[in-house]
Amino acid sequence: MVPMLPTRIISRSRRTIAVLEPNGIVKRFHIRVRSDVSDAEMLAAETGTVDNGDLVVTLDGTTHRTPIRTLRGDRRGPEGATVNNLRRWEKQDFIPRPDDIYQERLYAIQWITKETLGASRQDTYFAEVSPDDEARERKLEDIVRASLADWQARGLVPDMPIEPGLNTRQPIFERGWTYWHHLFTPRDLLVLATMKSQISNAGLYALWPRAINHASKMCQWLTSMPRVDKQTGQQLAGARDIPNHVFYNQALNTFVNYAGRSVGALLDDIDPTGIGAENGVMGVSVVSAVSAATSGLTSDVWITDPPYADAVRYEEITEFFIAWLRKNPPEPFKDWVWDSRRALAIKGSGEDFKAEMIAAYRNLANHMPDSGLQIVMFTHQDAEVWADMAAIMWGAGLQVTAAWYVATETTSELKKGGYVQGTVILVLRKRQDGEAGYRDEITQEIGFEVARQIESLTGLNDRAVAHGRSENLFEDADLQMAGYAAALRVLTRYARIDGEDMAAYASRPRVRGRPDTVKEIIDFATETANSHLVPSGLTREVWGQLTAEERFYLKMLDLDAAGLKKLDNYQNFAKALSR
Repeated sequence: MVPMLPTRIISRSRRTIAVLEPNGIVKRFHIRVRSDVSDAEMLAAETGTVDNGDLVVTLDGTTHRTPIRTLRGDRRGPEGATVNNLRRWEKQDFIPRPDDIYQERLYAIQWITKETLGASRQDTYFAEVSPDDEARERKLEDIVRASLADWQARGLVPDMPIEPGLNTRQPIFERGWTYWHHLFTPRDLLVLATMKSQISNAGLYALWPRAINHASKMCQWLTSMPRVDKQTGQQLAGARDIPNHVFYNQALNTFVNYAGRSVGALLDDIDPTGIGAENGVMGVSVVSAVSAATSGLTSDVWITDPPYADAVRYEEITEFFIAWLRKNPPEPFKDWVWDSRRALAIKGSGEDFKAEMIAAYRNLANHMPDSGLQIVMFTHQDAEVWADMAAIMWGAGLQVTAAWYVATETTSELKKGGYVQGTVILVLRKRQDGEAGYRDEITQEIGFEVARQIESLTGLNDRAVAHGRSENLFEDADLQMAGYAAALRVLTRYARIDGEDMAAYASRPRVRGRPDTVKEIIDFATETANSHLVPSGLTREVWGQLTAEERFYLKMLDLDAAGLKKLDNYQNFAKALSR
């Protein structure tokens, strides 16, 4: 039995690693925990037993490499879908059975020294699992085994199956988990069930999902060294050894190793004084779970965070929380509809996505005054989706009057590789008297607007770096998306382009192979944005003197050095720099 570890490093700042000692008699590894190891040992521990989708182990000088898909038995099923040999867990399961392919074991514990328990800066260390620790784990399992059915009947622990979907299929296929409580350890189940049994206050109940988000097998272990400014040597942030939260990227990710938080840390999540909730908010609110396309409510301001052409399946991942919250909630949550409303979700992309979005935004526009406005948060890197967004605005009778790009994501090891760091905030108003224009003029106007937007954001990057920040506020993917938003700000001002009514264009299906004026204009905006992204160390004058091939080569080196290796980046710049 081989431990599955993406890395053997447990703590970078304390130079703590896991050392695997094989035991041929019982055919498994003992996991030793060692601290203050040498540079050479830290370097060797960077690589674990899981590498590029393979399980890798060295025994008696021989390295064995087995694809994980082979261990699972991945294969094509009778109906064409990929299936595997993982046993599907049942409702009464909460730990693996002895004959399951995947097992689970505790392999390291982070402790706080007794002297610093109440201190603001605690002194921690890591230790391997002792027989006493293992005995406590078995006791936890006995408690859960005896209590699980009762907890589920009382609504303290989920008894809700995981409905398959784009995101929810992942834990089913990759681990065999079929009920929501399978995503939690026995310790998590005991702690969360106890917490829920004591919560009768609506305010604490509203905070309780924070604890659920921090207590799951889907919390990845994060470890880092202090962040130091390369130029000044000043420390910008401290070292971190901490479990991540489940929804760091709006998906249900399974990990081969994971981390759990202490009871005290989870209790902090539901402490209202920790988030300023003691100040309170006065007002009247209406909660209505209805389709935006049929809502009859009227409002001066609509704020929406719409679906991103299936980039995030909110209706699916919401069920992670609904499973815990739906049974026996306190007032005023008893009358809530605890359902993700999958049937109402706007799904897919292309014509169906566009038509349903037009219906939703047209209805919201019809239920606001002429002086009203809409705030739309949108994040997507596909030019075709942004062309659809332009059509949606035209079809709904709306115009983008302002677009702001806001940094909303924190930088971490998980966010490297071309991920966006922010969100576009679009301000929409009713189109009163749309302008008419010609494509050549509009394209020129968009080129100017995109260049102005890019220069503004790169200027913010420069100022942030000048103030000691080691990473950019906005990466290339962000700047490309800002270009889309700038294009929308210009495009939706026009009711007619080259004599064509754009409201009629919005309702017309896109035909593959047929020229599409709006898509071509959006592509031009992308190319304009890309052409302004000069690699660091070069001046714009030198950049302009290079051939297309030279610019492409240097830009790819720049992306590679920054760790931005997504295929989309190479394709986008190949198109832009060939002009």
